[in-house]
Amino acid sequence: MSVTRTIESLFRRFLPSPFAIAVLLSLLTFLLGGFFGAFPDGRNPWSGTLRAWESGLWNRDLLVFAYQMMLILVLGHVLVLSKPAEKLIGILTARAGSAAGAALLVASTTMLVSFFNWGLGLIFGAILARKVGEHALKNKIPINYPLIGACGYLGLMVWHGGISGSAPIKASEAGHLDSLLRGVLPETSLAALPGSIPTSETVFGFWNLCIFLAVLFTVSGLAYWLGRSTRTRAVELPEYRFDTAPGPDGPGHGAERMDRSPWLSTLFALLIFTAFLLQYLPDLRELNLSPDMLNFFMLGLALLLHGNFRNFLHAVESAIGDTAGILIQFPLYFGIMGIMTEAGLIHRISDFFIAISSEWSFPLFTFFSAGLVNLFVPSGGGQWAVQGPIILEAALQLGVPLPKALMSLAYGDQLTNMLQPFWALPLLGITRLKAREILPYSLLFMCLAGVVYLLGLMLW
Repeated sequence: MSVTRTIESLFRRFLPSPFAIAVLLSLLTFLLGGFFGAFPDGRNPWSGTLRAWESGLWNRDLLVFAYQMMLILVLGHVLVLSKPAEKLIGILTARAGSAAGAALLVASTTMLVSFFNWGLGLIFGAILARKVGEHALKNKIPINYPLIGACGYLGLMVWHGGISGSAPIKASEAGHLDSLLRGVLPETSLAALPGSIPTSETVFGFWNLCIFLAVLFTVSGLAYWLGRSTRTRAVELPEYRFDTAPGPDGPGHGAERMDRSPWLSTLFALLIFTAFLLQYLPDLRELNLSPDMLNFFMLGLALLLHGNFRNFLHAVESAIGDTAGILIQFPLYFGIMGIMTEAGLIHRISDFFIAISSEWSFPLFTFFSAGLVNLFVPSGGGQWAVQGPIILEAALQLGVPLPKALMSLAYGDQLTNMLQPFWALPLLGITRLKAREILPYSLLFMCLAGVVYLLGLMLW
């Protein structure tokens, strides 16, 4: 498709690396702070901007947030590298008996898994797509392999409205809204701010679940139709092998026995689950999740599924490379937020949105602006840190329910992942596909899901 080739060419020619984009955005924000910033103590705007940037870089509350988001990605990846996950993928792969059935299987399963954890869904969908391609080759089933690859990427189109979504899960944490908006809102407004936005009103809210199910069924239906309607393509793939721990199996010798002991790993996992229930059961009953709760559960589950510390640590080593971009980019976005907060830029941007929006149209403006910002800030957590204070302040002034405003940002952010190739890199490496091969299909999925999200926001 010529349109997708043009888009890919534009991305390759004009869009630098995500880190370079973060640096350019930092420089742009610095200039805005210097020229238009208004600091309450009357200090020089240029030196004030530099000081605000430095203090924002090392904001302790936000650094904790960054580490929580990295753990969500690492532990999700670790789970999919376990033997039970390998067996589950094998069982699912065997059910791919036709081109249409294979597309439906990969699309629906990937979206369901990603609703639980985006890091898990990203790698799970990639490996499932690869294994379906190998299964089709072995059994001489004609499939459209680029379509299957695009279906394995669909989890990134539903993740931010799911259990591991950066904005909803962090907003549910007690005290986060206060720390995010301190310095943005006056003390009187902060006092009226809710302590948190529980996930029972966002992720597990009635409207979000309805919108997710609508996306799941319509996009899966489109995948099935494309599987029947598009040309099949020959595929040549060597067998993909799960990365297992090096060295011989067995109990080992001396201190090695502790690392290879299934009993010690299981005992520690059970200890984690016991502490999990004691600490989080009341919140769990109210469907109010937090990053710590999710990571604690996944840590215990990963230890249990891998069977011993040796396999678990090897999986961690394999998964941790995916956090490199998050690790180095997050502080830069926190610096941007520091400038925007202390220089009063958030108030100016919020006033602009308030001037052009109404209670009805503001969620739609938020949805489109979040989709645009995601093309340049391909990190849901980084985007929440920068854009979250703006939409929350504007929503409070316009009388828009905070859960709806928050989910408008989440929907827009996740939708344009189908256009943004950054998070597709792990999938492209595993499936051996190229971005230009999956883009025609991911764009179609994006357009259909975009209609569903917009209708959902208008009916909410």
